[in-house]
Amino acid sequence: MRQVEIKPSEALERTSSEENYQFLRAIGQPVTGWKLVVKRMFDLVVGLLGTVLSAPIVLVFAILVKLTSRGPVFYQQERVGLMGQPFEVIKLRSMYQNAEARTGAVWAQKNDPRITPLGRFMRKTRVDELPQFWNVLKGEMSLVGPRPERPALTERFSQEFPEFPKRLRIIPGITGYAQINGGYDITPDAKCQLDNYYIEHYSLWFDIKMLFGTVRIVFTGDGAR
Repeated sequence: MRQVEIKPSEALERTSSEENYQFLRAIGQPVTGWKLVVKRMFDLVVGLLGTVLSAPIVLVFAILVKLTSRGPVFYQQERVGLMGQPFEVIKLRSMYQNAEARTGAVWAQKNDPRITPLGRFMRKTRVDELPQFWNVLKGEMSLVGPRPERPALTERFSQEFPEFPKRLRIIPGITGYAQINGGYDITPDAKCQLDNYYIEHYSLWFDIKMLFGTVRIVFTGDGAR
């Protein structure tokens, strides 16, 4: 894993001067150690393989997105990463263009009206997440870890649930323990508890089990919304 020493106060300086997020001060100390070096090596190998194998699928669905709804094929959005570092996550667009123009950042819900018909299928099968292999190769994300949230939602949930910022002690993932055990239907509080459990019990074998669990979810569509 890319070794970056960042204190919450330093991450704060990298955010917009108009948004002084309180959650940055409640993250705590980052997870360190040789296990994370192994994790990063595993991410690079599997991430590169995943990028190559998923490229034809991404291409097909990119064409379908373009043909079925207006707007760009890919969707980039600011998320909160390791120790509060902001980064741009990339996904295949599953929502209608400008879906949040009036509502702002909203926690996704089941049967969400903002999602296109094709987007529902992509979310059910997690195809929309495949471009995030690129985020993994860049070192912004891991294959497994807490799913990154938007800054505004992270701030809100951190005010409601004091343990929520501690999810940022480790690099975020494409899939995670909370997604395997609760899917998209999970509440922020339960998500917080499961993600922190993952952090405290992390091992490479844990990650491998989560990846197999993700394959199962792709075929069953559990927790899709």
